[in-house]
Amino acid sequence: MDEAGVDPHGQPIGIQVPRSFLEMPRWWREGSLWLEQLPDIVRSMCSRWRLSITGDPVHGSNALVIPVRRDGSRFVLRVTPPGTEVAEQASALRFWDGRGTVRLIDVDEDAGALLLERLEIAGSLLNVPAREAMVVLGAMMRRLAVTAPTDVPSTTTVVADRMITLEADWRRLGRPFDERFLRRAIEAGSRLCECDSTLAVNGDLHSAQVLRGSREPWLTVDPVLMRGDIAFDLARVLWTRVDEMRDEEDIVEHFDAAVAASRTDRDRGRDWVRFRAVDYWLWGLDAGLTEDPRRCRRLVLAFAG
Repeated sequence: MDEAGVDPHGQPIGIQVPRSFLEMPRWWREGSLWLEQLPDIVRSMCSRWRLSITGDPVHGSNALVIPVRRDGSRFVLRVTPPGTEVAEQASALRFWDGRGTVRLIDVDEDAGALLLERLEIAGSLLNVPAREAMVVLGAMMRRLAVTAPTDVPSTTTVVADRMITLEADWRRLGRPFDERFLRRAIEAGSRLCECDSTLAVNGDLHSAQVLRGSREPWLTVDPVLMRGDIAFDLARVLWTRVDEMRDEEDIVEHFDAAVAASRTDRDRGRDWVRFRAVDYWLWGLDAGLTEDPRRCRRLVLAFAG
């Protein structure tokens, strides 16, 4: 609906928030007021930034993304509840400045709004075979690996903090899996706490977050800027596509494809998968999830040897 986002007087028309977004789990406990205000927020930002809505909104779990146009240029308006995550994401995008990431055009932190370069909204890595996606994601880890700021979270700190509570959570949740998996994760974590890398890391990398672009074949959206070991998110790279992998051997082959493309150490990558799969398995159980703990179990079993 090109240029259908404004009325005859040039004023932005309201959007229809997709029901699937309204029913996302994150709103079960919070955010109902923000959802009610969302159409008004979009109208306000379109008016302020002189944007015309040119398509239907799409969404992930946290944000609504609306195709827009201004002065003949195509962008997207991304709106999410205001908070520290908005500022952190804007900072990450400014840091990478288009290197492997979508470009930031403008931001209003108080409104939770980002104006971004337009990518192929429906063209994520989820639409390519998992093996091909592993190669792209591994290469993306390396593409983003420039010297990081010193004031962002480190992968070693994240692991060290989680190590404090990992076993206690396992016991509190009724020892939901074999203790040997927990012990292997803790052993891996003790090694991962030691890292002298100062490279930038995207702490939220997976197939749904990488879209086709024009400046570069693939560009990352919604990055979380960290520093340290660039293999940090290898487990997430795998568990988000593990349903497409036949068996344990196939999982390991996909892992090897990502490791080769990222040019990271295989043993350390295996440690990351062991630690973070157990970590997320417990987190998922605590949050009442059903599918993700099963996926983490498959990863843990694949790397149990």
